[in-house]
This record gives sequence, structure tokens and C-alpha cells, in this order.
Amino acid sequence: MTTHTARSAQAGRFREFRMPDVGEGLTEAEILKWYVAVGDAVTDGQVICEVETAKAAVELPIPYDGVVSEIRFDEGSTVDVGTPIIVVDAGGAESPAAEAAPQAEPAPEAA
Repeated sequence: MTTHTARSAQAGRFREFRMPDVGEGLTEAEILKWYVAVGDAVTDGQVICEVETAKAAVELPIPYDGVVSEIRFDEGSTVDVGTPIIVVDAGGAESPAAEAAPQAEPAPEAA
């Protein structure tokens, strides 16, 4: 299943993570399980999903920090190597809830 999402004027901050070549010369993999959801913060090296090829199940780590803005395929989908599977807003590594948290005011200094 492919989805389309409107992008902000800062489209350069969005990064597409493509189905990598997980080795053995295979050209596709099935998404078994997503470990993240839209709105989740992710960090470099964090496992985002598990995929299965004809030979093995493999966990895929994301190579950058950000917030998941779009998941393009459902679990059970078979995806060709090189196809974007997830979009990450690399401009903000905090979750929307963390961004909305009020900032504490500094305490006044004693004279």
C-alpha cells in the first residue's frame, strides 16, 4: 500500500529510507513487523522493522535521527529493493508531545 502525504515548505528535511539490499542477491523482501509508528522519534541505528527474504528474516536499522512522518507499506507487503518504505522528518528528532512541552522559566537571581 502506498500513501501520499503533503510536505511542508521545508521538504529538504524529510528523508526517505529505502528497502536496502539485505544480501544474497535477492531483489525483494516482505515487511513482517513495524517497530515504529507515525509520530515516533527514531535514532541512528534503531531497528524500525523486520523483513523477510526468501532466505532469512532481518531487522532493519534506520541510519539517522528524526521523527517518523510516513510509513508507506503495511505489514505483509512485499517490497522491491530500493523502494522507499518510510519517511523521516530529520529536522526534528523530538516527538510532537515533547515539542509542545512548556519550557521552564529560569529562577530569578538573588540580589
